[in-house]
Order: sequence, then structure tokens, then C-alpha cells
Amino acid sequence: MAASPRTVLISGCSSGIGLELAVQLAHDPRQCYQVVATMRDLGKKEALEASAGSALGKTLTVAQLDVCNDDSVAQCLSHIPGGDVDVLVNNAGVGLVGPLEGLSITTMQNVFDTNFFGAIRLVKAVLPSMKKRRRGHIVVVSSVMGLQGVMFNDVYAASKFALEGFFESLAIQLLQFNIFVSLVEPGPVITEFEGKLLAQISTSEFPGADPDTLAFFRDLYLPASAELFRSVGQSPQDVAKVIVKVIGATRPPLRRQTNARYAPLTVLRAVDPSGGLYVRMAHRLLFRWPGLLSLGLRCLAGGCFPKRVWPG
Repeated sequence: MAASPRTVLISGCSSGIGLELAVQLAHDPRQCYQVVATMRDLGKKEALEASAGSALGKTLTVAQLDVCNDDSVAQCLSHIPGGDVDVLVNNAGVGLVGPLEGLSITTMQNVFDTNFFGAIRLVKAVLPSMKKRRRGHIVVVSSVMGLQGVMFNDVYAASKFALEGFFESLAIQLLQFNIFVSLVEPGPVITEFEGKLLAQISTSEFPGADPDTLAFFRDLYLPASAELFRSVGQSPQDVAKVIVKVIGATRPPLRRQTNARYAPLTVLRAVDPSGGLYVRMAHRLLFRWPGLLSLGLRCLAGGCFPKRVWPG
């Protein structure tokens, strides 16, 4: 007799990785999953419903969920039979880029409310059922910026570092309940949202930032960031494919990077655990050798490095 489909709750499905993941799981030919694809604003569900096609209303349902609101989380879970979630995918997130002096504390707190506390809120809601049933899988869409700091992404990187530490700590306890934790770490992902964000911040004023810092941001960081996305950026579809494999694994990994072309940029951190080598090299590439940085990114784009991050 075939096993019952696993209920998968995904946050942040109005676009990007969340949308693609929901659609791929819902169209799994083995019909292994019953997907609850959520978003804060149901006014943005049209793209998801169009992509879902024949799966809509069968293996995929769309629901409202604001990860920053306790009542919204409870209301969403109340529509799932027994409130039992087999796989939770924490995907909802917001970005923040710019000189620190030009960012308000309120704006920074909003990033943590969504990226960090939003994930914790969902986990707290589903854990009692998972522990009682002695099974479950918590997947967190983290980032390579949860492993290494990136200039002018201070607050966003901090929120991802926080996720990495929190869920690695939680993973130790949850193994005792046969619950797995997986941190999926994409590099640059090419989405309409990212394009709009870069265009918007390129003309932002950032009051409070000094002229030198603004010049570094506009003349060094933004061109390098655009080149990075062009060279090693992944599509949301490719990232979603990696997450599907992680969800389907018999013993899911704690960490899985999605982009082999980005892997060489994380090597310096691994080579020197003190972190000093990475900081010095990143500084020199941006401030002293931008031409070398551009050449290296073009080499990555040309496939100079292996296609897999590691076997498995």
C-alpha cells in the first residue's frame, strides 16, 4: 500500500524560490507531497496559481500566512488536518542592502522579525506535533551569507548567521525525536525582486552615510554585485531542485549549498578558520584589484570549476 503523502508547509510562495519549490513538489510524479503554499498577501497568488496548473486544489493549496504574526500562523495551521506538518520549509525572507549609517534601527528590526523570528515562530508552532509523532523535517532557506559576511549586507548576513546558529543548535536536540534540520544555502539568485532591489538602492540617498562610504557603495559594491549575479547567479528553479532533493533524502543533510560556481568564493573562509584571510582578500579584491575580481567572476561564469559542490 502506498504511503500517505507528506504535508509540506512552505512560507513565502508568492514568487521566487518558494513559488518554484511549491510547484515542483506538487507536480512530483509519485504524488509524495501535499503542498500548502503560503504567502502574506493573497493578492499576489495569481502567479503561483497559474504555475500550479492541474495541481491546484489537488496536491497544492494556497493559504495566507504572515510569519510575523502569531494569530496568522495559528489560523493557517488550523486548516491543516490535525495541524500535522511533515515538512516545514522556512522560505519567507526580506533583503536589506546599503551603508549601515543610512539604515534605521526599525528597518533592521523588520529584517530580523521576518528572516529570523518569523522562522522561529513557525518552528515553535509545528514542533509539538512533530515531537509527538516522532518524525519531521525542518528546512531553512538560509544563504551563503550565513557563512560569510558580505560588504553592505551587514544586517541581512547577520539574520542568516543567526538562523545558522539557531538551527544547528536545535538540530542536536531534535535528532532525539527523529526530526531533521536542513539549512539550504543559495548564493546569488536571479529574481525580479533582486533586480528591482538593486535598481532601487542604486539611487537611494542613505542619509547619514559619509561621502566616502557612499562612493564605495555606488562605485565598488554595486558594479561588483551586478557582475556577481551575472556570473554565478542561479535561477529559483535550480535552487528549488536542490531543496526537493534535500526533502526527499532518507537522511537529510544539515547543510547543503546549491551553487557550485559560488563555492570557490567560500574556500578562503574554510582555509583560514580565523577569518582574517577572507576579510583581507575580499577587501583587496574590492578596493585594490577590482579588475582581478571581474576576471575571476568571468572565469567562474565560464565553468572553470567543477559543477558539484560535493557528491551526494
